[in-house]
Amino acid sequence: MTAPRPADRLGEALAPEARPPGVRVVLDLRPLQDPGRAPTTAAYLERLLGAYAADPLPGESFVLLLQAGGADPSDRFPGLAVAGRRRLPPTRLLRSGALALDPFLIRGAEIGTAFRAARTGAAGAVFHTAGGPVPLAAGLPTVATLLDLAPWELPHAYQASPAAWFGQRLRGRLLRDAGAVIVGAQATALAARRLLHLAPEGVHVIPLAPTAAFGPGRPAASAPLDPAFAARLAREREALGLPERFLVFFGRYDARKDLGSLLAALALLRSSGRPGSLAAGSAWPPVLLLVGASPEDRAAVARAAARAGVGDQLAYAPHLEPARLGVLVAGARAVVLPAISEATGLPVIEALASGTPVVASAVGANPELVGRAGILVEPRDPGRLARALGTVWADDAAHGRLLAAALERAAGPRRTWADVARETRQVYAATARAPGLRGRTALVVPPR
Repeated sequence: MTAPRPADRLGEALAPEARPPGVRVVLDLRPLQDPGRAPTTAAYLERLLGAYAADPLPGESFVLLLQAGGADPSDRFPGLAVAGRRRLPPTRLLRSGALALDPFLIRGAEIGTAFRAARTGAAGAVFHTAGGPVPLAAGLPTVATLLDLAPWELPHAYQASPAAWFGQRLRGRLLRDAGAVIVGAQATALAARRLLHLAPEGVHVIPLAPTAAFGPGRPAASAPLDPAFAARLAREREALGLPERFLVFFGRYDARKDLGSLLAALALLRSSGRPGSLAAGSAWPPVLLLVGASPEDRAAVARAAARAGVGDQLAYAPHLEPARLGVLVAGARAVVLPAISEATGLPVIEALASGTPVVASAVGANPELVGRAGILVEPRDPGRLARALGTVWADDAAHGRLLAAALERAAGPRRTWADVARETRQVYAATARAPGLRGRTALVVPPR
């Protein structure tokens, strides 16, 4: 599988070698203040800002939008040139009502943020929102990173109330007026164009990257684990009560994921009996580690697992720092990622960077990322998912081929967040407007 082109604009690639000029960036940083509400957005902002801070551009500066009363996460990025901060009221208390109110609030907070930017060498100014609201009638051109299509792919779950329906319709309308929309995969770009009627020339594909914490524990499929890695893995397994062979799921626990099919697949494997091909001493039925579930999510999964008769096949871990999660992912038999909607493919990216095979749903970004290093199944099909899980668990020959492909991918050229930052800055530079010039946004909300 060839690597995706950087900053690919659906047929037009921006030159990756160019070092773009610095601009003033107004950045909504509220998701980083409350990462549990939007973990993918928080991870994106954390890694992007870390890359910006590690390699600042002349003339570049940031005005940060923050939630009043919350800690300022920009302290974690000492190299970041912060030109100002704007505090907004805690609209999250309004739940879905915030979707309609936030575009007005961030528009007000944006006023004056480009003042004197040119005096510091900025080539222009943009407003960047990642996975969140888009300003209404923005005075600056907007760059919107679209990390999730579930509000429009699964409207029954994410547009159920009148407030949520109006808020997502408003957000979709404002995305059409954005100067640039960034997505993480070609499939996501095509789906976003179809669902939100975005102009092709305004959509940029900038694939995400793993962190340094995700890396393989062995050089090749036929090689043993690195001794230092094996010792770390043994400590993690002992702490969590895991057998030597285990599967891992990490990500969100909501309607985007196909956890119902996963539990049903585990039940099918349990009822099918121990395969004759399974090596003696290997656990049966398969054991699945669920990472990062909140107490509420864990309780809900545990109840569903008990009804399916697979409660004893599940192990749980809280949110883990990347270094600990990276060890467990690299030491797992496979990473399991059942989904109904998947826009970024970040868990697949991190699993393959660890040299670990993937069993994933054939939705969104997953097919273009997995390639030969995993098995794709259709969502909402427990039977096929059970067969895929049974293959990676009990068929050593098939697993060996998948492992070799995953390790080959992990050993190849590695994309980094410095690449993501450079390509995002290119989009800033191509979209930025000189300070003082206003944009126009016409608001038309389609009838329900």
